[in-house]
Amino acid sequence: MDELKQIGIHLEELRKRLLRMVLAVGIIFIFILSFHLTAFDYNGIILYYPTLDPFDNIAAQITVAMKDQMVPESVQLIQTAPGQAFFAQFYIAGLLGIVFGMPVIVKEFVGFISPALDKKETKIIRNITVPAVCLFIIGCLFSYYFVTPQILEFLYKYGEVSGLVTFLNVVDFITFVLQFLLAFGISFQLPLVMYAVSSTGMVEPKFWRKNIRYAIVIIIIFGAVVTPDGSGMTMWFVSLPMMALYLLGMVAVEHKGQQTATLKS
Repeated sequence: MDELKQIGIHLEELRKRLLRMVLAVGIIFIFILSFHLTAFDYNGIILYYPTLDPFDNIAAQITVAMKDQMVPESVQLIQTAPGQAFFAQFYIAGLLGIVFGMPVIVKEFVGFISPALDKKETKIIRNITVPAVCLFIIGCLFSYYFVTPQILEFLYKYGEVSGLVTFLNVVDFITFVLQFLLAFGISFQLPLVMYAVSSTGMVEPKFWRKNIRYAIVIIIIFGAVVTPDGSGMTMWFVSLPMMALYLLGMVAVEHKGQQTATLKS
């Protein structure tokens, strides 16, 4: 009975924490779909304030910005069925809800698992919480400004050299871009994962250098899976940054290991 009661307590705590996560993401999600950002000039500085406008909302503004920045004039962004533009905005609001709600998500997740960890492990997780959020955002920005435009430009050229007019469905376009934002937001956590695993003592710092060849193979396979074409070219836009992140994490772990060894000696 005591075990069942304990399980019930854990489930109730999990329910409350999940509810807080959903509320945080949901509030941001509704705000993005309900408000429009209006610009104004304040002493030469462009600032924005929200105004209620469910149709021309923030997600719609982002869709327009993505179209202007990533879709060339030779490509027509269209919707082929009623509601596709709304669903595209729905996906954008969902991603932004997760991104801006990440501090709450991480806080609740750490709070739930911390009783099962010792003080050292809890401290490590808490210390990497803010860097994890920052790296997720940096990964999304890196994908948006550097990787995804290059991949799209590469794929557009297939139509251009064939003399074809490309019509791009808005939902396909948005999901394509968001796919890479999420992939890079998650992949940019790699150095922190390596650091956390090594700091808890689960693996030695030399483990990452010893298994670097296997890591490279896994990264290349991952790059091939998440990229849409079979040319073998676009996967390197994903694989090469991840290899650099692996090397960065490896160096950071080894440096931390050397510092720890010096202090012990």
